[in-house]
Amino acid sequence: MTDQITAGTPAPDFTLPRDGGGEITLSDLKGQQVVLYFYPKDDTPGCTKEGIAFSEAIDDFTAAGAVVIGISKDTAAKHDKFVAKHDLKVILVSDADGTTCEDYGTWVEKSMYGKTYMGIERATFLIGTDGLVRQVWRKVKVPGHSDAVLEAVRA
Repeated sequence: MTDQITAGTPAPDFTLPRDGGGEITLSDLKGQQVVLYFYPKDDTPGCTKEGIAFSEAIDDFTAAGAVVIGISKDTAAKHDKFVAKHDLKVILVSDADGTTCEDYGTWVEKSMYGKTYMGIERATFLIGTDGLVRQVWRKVKVPGHSDAVLEAVRA
């Protein structure tokens, strides 16, 4: 596991099952910018708001040449329900075994009400057309985040 993914480092490749069936391989998207956002769980308040915010801006991301991919440990079937319930327009991939979360350093110890547990840190990685990480946002706060990412994509 590494939490040393910073701007300029190669984005760890993955092939994961996606909503709607099939798989996504990151290296197949070379030549496009990729917004890869990690979130804790489908259908929780913050994760729903984040998915909706990225979905509402999807035309802007597409026009700027970016693909938006959300990733959590939920199954692809659970992603399908989440997408349908909230009319999400982003691609959701399932990292059920957590390998990709570990590769990106987003599987971390968290604490709530004095209890510590392992979970996904809300984080976003902007990957350039060359497959290198251009920008990293960690410990993301949802309000305004998709706007900040879109600004970086356009920069």
